[in-house]
Order: sequence, then C-alpha cells, then structure tokens
Amino acid sequence: MKVALIAHDRKKDLMIQLCTAYKAILEEHVLFATGTTGTRIMEATGLNVHRFKSGPLGGDQQIGAMISENQMDLVIFLRDPLAAMPHEPDVTALIRLSDVYEIPLATNIGTAEVLLRGLDAGFVDWREFYNAEGSIDFG
Repeated sequence: MKVALIAHDRKKDLMIQLCTAYKAILEEHVLFATGTTGTRIMEATGLNVHRFKSGPLGGDQQIGAMISENQMDLVIFLRDPLAAMPHEPDVTALIRLSDVYEIPLATNIGTAEVLLRGLDAGFVDWREFYNAEGSIDFG
C-alpha cells in the first residue's frame, strides 16, 4: 500500500513518535511525505520515504495529484488546527480529494493509530480493488 505522511510544523515531533512506534508496520509499505516531514522521518527511523516538496511549496498538491490518479491508499496528515496556514486552500483540497476518491485519512494521532493498526490487520486491503473509475472491482 502507498501511504502519505504529512505534518504541520508543530506536529512533526508527534509524527516522528508515530512513525517510530509503528515502524514495523510502515516499513512494509511504500511511504511518501512532504519534504521536511519526510526528511525528519528518515533521519529518526531509517524508514525509506519518497519526499515531495515541502507543503507550502506544493508538496500537498503533489500528494493530491497522486490521490486523484488513485495512486495513494492512505493519508496521515497531522494538522495543527490552531495555526493559520498560508497554504490552507491546498490543505482543504487534499482533504477534499481524499473524500472524493475514498482514501482513508487521519488528521490526528488517535485516528492515525487506528488506521495503521487497520492497515496491519488487512482492513484497508479493499483499496487494491478500487479502480481508477472510482468503483470497487472484485473480479
């Protein structure tokens, strides 16, 4: 599965803690992240992470493009709801695309843990049958 990892500045340490705690699960999947978040994850955990640009420079949109092409299976986006973001429209667009294309999305640590445990248990395997037209194809 392809997993996107995104964290606002004040949530990056929390993302590192999450990735450290769930390293055994994450290393079984293809990981993508916005620039700084990806670098910090790699340095702290040794996980292999494909890094896009930083969020404000278009990294959120690059991940959104993958979502719109059905090339992302799960998104963990640890947002800081108390800070104004200059690229807030990009954040909103990414969340909207996740809803449009039925991509499981966590925006806080509690939901992120549930999704990662579900990923490990096979509860997200249905994504393998989700086709580009936006419907489930089991055959």
